[in-house]
Amino acid sequence: MKLHPSTLVVHSGVEPEEHTGASSVPIFMGSTFHQKDIDTPQPFDYSRSGNPTRQAVEETMALLEGGTRGFAFASGIAAMSTCLGLFSAGDHLIATRDIYGGTYRLLDKVWSNFGVETTFVDATDIEAIRSAARPNTRGLVLETPSNPTLAITDLRACATLAKEQGWLTIVDNTFMTPCLQKPLELGIDVVVHSATKFLGGHSDLIAGAVVVKDDKLGKRIGFLQNAFGAILSPHDSWLLLRGIKTLAVRMEASQRGAAQVVDYLSGHPKVKRVYYPGLSSHPGQEIHCQQAKGAGAVLSFDLGGKDEVKKLFAHIKLPLVAVSLGGVESILSYPATMSHAAMEPAEREKRGIGPGLVRLSVGLEDPDDLKADLEEALKAL
Repeated sequence: MKLHPSTLVVHSGVEPEEHTGASSVPIFMGSTFHQKDIDTPQPFDYSRSGNPTRQAVEETMALLEGGTRGFAFASGIAAMSTCLGLFSAGDHLIATRDIYGGTYRLLDKVWSNFGVETTFVDATDIEAIRSAARPNTRGLVLETPSNPTLAITDLRACATLAKEQGWLTIVDNTFMTPCLQKPLELGIDVVVHSATKFLGGHSDLIAGAVVVKDDKLGKRIGFLQNAFGAILSPHDSWLLLRGIKTLAVRMEASQRGAAQVVDYLSGHPKVKRVYYPGLSSHPGQEIHCQQAKGAGAVLSFDLGGKDEVKKLFAHIKLPLVAVSLGGVESILSYPATMSHAAMEPAEREKRGIGPGLVRLSVGLEDPDDLKADLEEALKAL
């Protein structure tokens, strides 16, 4: 029987706990495990290499994304860094220019030191990706909807091109979550999450996740996870498991609220532009609807300049003004100095991340209250 996401997040197969029948997976805080026979490998020996609580959340993530292997990390960027460990000196990568600032920093400022070069392109244009190819191109790093301009990349087309060329494809699926988008089903090789965001959902956890479908690729990432050691702790694994149980209902409610806020902002005279894949005016809406089940809970809007943004933030009351997204509370972010501070100003401008751009992650507040709060704050502009 094929279950819906709202059922899978509750019944992922890791509970009840097999030894006690507990409704919640226990937090196994042991760092090491007794070996009954030194000639017979045990399921667990050292918690960097494997831990029962972490294994439970890894199995859950694999199930939700439709993969065979899941991996939990200490942060989203730790997850991405481990995936980039699949590449070697002399390799060339192609990455979407609309990408999280931390991933941009990793590719442009860190992996370049190890001899891996990256070309950033407009991934909404498949021909731009094709044109950027080199004989030593080995991978394609994507994010859709992109952060923070919500640009849409055709994942099926990218996966087809990559398979033709022998490239590995990596997709950041943080904004959509497996409730709304499953890149592996579209032909993508590796899915990455900042599990800090919607998967955890309560702004009390830093975590990352990776899921793959191919067993050989899973073994390679498993080796790198153990070698790098940036693993998720047992307690944080338990927190992530707990957050995932309400993922479907949270995403449904937040997405519903986001649609109402978008409708409100789109008609406001002080808002220059709204970015949201659910808008009929969004250039990527048709492709997005073909590969995702909804527009999500994140939107961005442009107020024209930094002064207007500062006035909005000074008068807003309900949303947090903070880094991150995907919490039960709405979060307003200023990409220029927060999520994309690592990106040079000229590079931000090329990507449409101007001084007036604001990103909003809609939480679980009543949408009417959010709109009323925005209305009062926008009066100050």
